[in-house]
Amino acid sequence: MILPSKHLPQERALLTVGAKLLTCLERPMTVSALWQEAGKTTQAPLSFDWFVLALDLLYILNAIQLRDGILIRSMDAGHPA
Repeated sequence: MILPSKHLPQERALLTVGAKLLTCLERPMTVSALWQEAGKTTQAPLSFDWFVLALDLLYILNAIQLRDGILIRSMDAGHPA
């Protein structure tokens, strides 16, 4: 689920989806704004459940932070990831 496997293609692995979300998160934005932005950039449709799981993974890895309802990359917040 986190990494690609025999039954999960690389483009659907949470690590790959999370990396794409980080590239979409060039500036601080809300979760819904990131969801809309991610919908424009992904080739295959991404379910909201998978989107949230990828956000959870990024949060656990300290790659993103949520401040006052706004998502920011941790490096942009002045904290190394």
